[in-house]
Amino acid sequence: MTKQKYTVRILDNFHFMDRSEEYNSGIFNTYDEAVDKCKSILNEFLEDAVRPNDSADSLHTCWLMYGENPLIFGDATGNFSSSEFVKQRCEELTNSKFS
Repeated sequence: MTKQKYTVRILDNFHFMDRSEEYNSGIFNTYDEAVDKCKSILNEFLEDAVRPNDSADSLHTCWLMYGENPLIFGDATGNFSSSEFVKQRCEELTNSKFS
């Protein structure tokens, strides 16, 4: 029996629905490792994009327009959501709530 592997696939929000802009960011032995990779990708973008006086809404809009959206593929995936993670991090990084 082959051990389950998890693939992190990156979709580019700036090139929405353009399959030629998608790529794999790695294959991981556990779901948790794949989630960690997704969080790392999202954190890197958000931490680079945030500016003084940004609101959670403005940072989130920036990610929606220009960020990368990592997805996890495998037979037994969990409930990680890039969108929910980004919303949480936008509030944390800007010290503001969504309006």
